[in-house]
Amino acid sequence: MTEPLAPGSTLGILGGGQLGRMLAMAAARLGYRCHIFEPGSAPAADVAHAWTQAAYDDLDALRGFAESCDLITYEFENIPAPALDVLSETTPLFPDRRALEVSQDRLTEKTFLAGLGLATAPFAPIDTPADLPTALAATATPAILKTRRFGYDGKGQARVMTPEDGAAALASLEGAPAIAEGFVRFSREISVIAARGRDGTVSAYDPGENVHEDGILSTTTVPAALPLTLRTDAVLIASRILTALDYVGVMGVELFVTPDGLVVNEFAPRVHNSGHWTQVGCAVDQFEQHIRAIAGWPLGNGARHANVVMENLIGEDVARVASLAAEPGVQVHLYGKAETRPGRKMGHVNRVTGPA
Repeated sequence: MTEPLAPGSTLGILGGGQLGRMLAMAAARLGYRCHIFEPGSAPAADVAHAWTQAAYDDLDALRGFAESCDLITYEFENIPAPALDVLSETTPLFPDRRALEVSQDRLTEKTFLAGLGLATAPFAPIDTPADLPTALAATATPAILKTRRFGYDGKGQARVMTPEDGAAALASLEGAPAIAEGFVRFSREISVIAARGRDGTVSAYDPGENVHEDGILSTTTVPAALPLTLRTDAVLIASRILTALDYVGVMGVELFVTPDGLVVNEFAPRVHNSGHWTQVGCAVDQFEQHIRAIAGWPLGNGARHANVVMENLIGEDVARVASLAAEPGVQVHLYGKAETRPGRKMGHVNRVTGPA
């Protein structure tokens, strides 16, 4: 693809959650239609042109979906390889499958990052219970055992405070291939949202400072309390990852701030929860930036015009929405989810705290 995607074209989005919903809304502003592929409930379908409700192993449904789209993107990374094979037979996929393959497996991801010369937590694979003592010797304790695939928002993880805790922690992962990661002593956690276009141009937003509760992102504050040198380092790290993957689209890169510099925790090959602040803080937010990148448009300027705190509305937090909406400078985003559950992201608010 060498020319920008023509207005009126159809973008396919794999996944029908809130990220897909906000991508579809951004695509509509740029004149595109969106087709959602989602096996379950799909808040994104409420704002899209079409919805295919089928499983990822329904190859005929995947083929029909792909043939109806001019290009395909995704809102989550755990897409089965056979599905990717079918989709790519007829339709371009951005970001491409290499980014997915690296990010889907925590061991592959850590190995890739270390190969770029980037600092990560100490890590070691655990394929069988017999590997546990060697892995914990490599990482030291405290450590965290994580499933290599499918974990998110703190799921698929178990802490190991001493070597004696290891067997019970590993058993809680129910036999899934795992990785041990040593603790990183950090003062704060930050993330960078960055984009790379089809022409290789990179644009990054300011790093945001993240606070998690029970493994789920609670708030992102911009600007992060960082010296300029570390802000620059964070953006350069994200750029190195984007370039090494020949990436097209928006990526979220999570980092720890330590006395020795920045340590990369992980990256997500998609728009990211910690980038929602861009909706009120920048002229071109992360969702429009992603659509621009994959559709071959020029990337928007990532410059920030406001200081922002993004707060996730998790579970019953959504009951506060009326009082939040009454606050000056608050922008409300609800995801259209029918059922409120503990730990479920129901929406978020962006609170402007001053000019940049």
